[in-house]
Amino acid sequence: MSDYQLTNPATGESGEPHPLAGAQDVEDALSSALTAFGTWRRTTVAERAALLRRVAGLHEERAPELAFTMAAEMGKPVRSGRGEIRFCAEIYRYYADHAEEFLADEELPRADGSSARLRTSPIGPILGIMPWNYPYYQVARLAAPNLLLGNTILLKHAPQCPGSALGLERLFADAGLPHGGYTNLFLDNSQVASVIGDPRVQGVSLTGSERAGAAVAEAAGRHLKKVVLELGGSDPFIALDTDDLDALVDEAVVGRMGNCGQACNAAKRFIVTEPLYDAFVERFTAAVAAIRVGDPFDEDTTMGPLSSTAARETVAAQVADALDKGAVAETGGGPLPGPGAYFRPTVLTGVVPGMRAWDEEIFGPVAVVHRVADRAEAVRLANDTAYGLSASVHAADPADALALVDLLDVGMVYVNESPSSAADLPFGGVKRSGFGRELGRLGLFEFANRKLVKVKGQGS
Repeated sequence: MSDYQLTNPATGESGEPHPLAGAQDVEDALSSALTAFGTWRRTTVAERAALLRRVAGLHEERAPELAFTMAAEMGKPVRSGRGEIRFCAEIYRYYADHAEEFLADEELPRADGSSARLRTSPIGPILGIMPWNYPYYQVARLAAPNLLLGNTILLKHAPQCPGSALGLERLFADAGLPHGGYTNLFLDNSQVASVIGDPRVQGVSLTGSERAGAAVAEAAGRHLKKVVLELGGSDPFIALDTDDLDALVDEAVVGRMGNCGQACNAAKRFIVTEPLYDAFVERFTAAVAAIRVGDPFDEDTTMGPLSSTAARETVAAQVADALDKGAVAETGGGPLPGPGAYFRPTVLTGVVPGMRAWDEEIFGPVAVVHRVADRAEAVRLANDTAYGLSASVHAADPADALALVDLLDVGMVYVNESPSSAADLPFGGVKRSGFGRELGRLGLFEFANRKLVKVKGQGS
């Protein structure tokens, strides 16, 4: 795509294109980011925390406008969009509230009586490459901790989100961040590689596909740049047993169908033990069939369209492949008729190896339910994937679920709740889901210089 352009997935209507940054635009952005870093790193922790609080407040003040833009660009219902924006405000305030604590020197015990400590320092301009599925939240995960550190941000957003991208750039400027502290850049892939290679850029954070992650990691590796990757997931939802089937099904629906199923850490594979399977499938299917799909600007809509017609076609092909090879659609199974990138919320059973729905991440409102004989088989199936982002384990006795935690090859495990995200908890995976952590205290240190300071002969 040569231009950044809104294409409303509910109607197919397109907005005005935004041209790619020119060579001078990129040079000006890099130069400004480095200049701003020289100033921003010398502000006090309190000053940087105050900026984050202003950013949080502006998210809340502009929530209607930001949610409207998001709905038009990627189809998220406005009600859900306002929830995302509230969460962004929580993230910025979390880092502001813990600024002094997180950035205080860490004393290191020494047997010889000398003084040693770790000091946390910024490293410079950071390039963020962000996706369309959470246009504001994904940026918050990068911007909040790094601006608190004293780093500056160059942000390459998804081509279908130009309005969200420009809105965020205005928001940071209005909050009082110095020019160059946060700069939006409309870039193509070749320009991204060039920016990664520029010596003024000190790190790269990408949330996106495996393909994009591999390309960015390769470019960063050639230039010895630190990189954080948050990639895909095929997260298992393991149901061992329950004393509240309704609550379990509610968790399953939220875990899979939120954001029209377009979340890397959504529950995508439901692994249900034999005694529970039939009742779960019946109740889960009924709940999924009842989801209200409609206009994202309607306050009563709980699910909008997929992000684009291309996304809908990909999901439709994955589902059709499974059905052609013997899987069963308990409900849904294909696109909704009419204009827009709408897809019926779907529950698939009978998915086996050889089907795309077995091996691939389905980025849409499709749940695959598997029957297993026991807990050992549940763990084997849960780990039978190239991904390792998160998992959830559900049991009447939480101790039974906790017994599986160390057996699951993932970065996050949730017990008796669906995978989620919180400002104070680290987020990230293993295997082909990427590496590094965002959010929480750990998220502050990915692009930090943890500098050792040692003084001879001085006790702490």
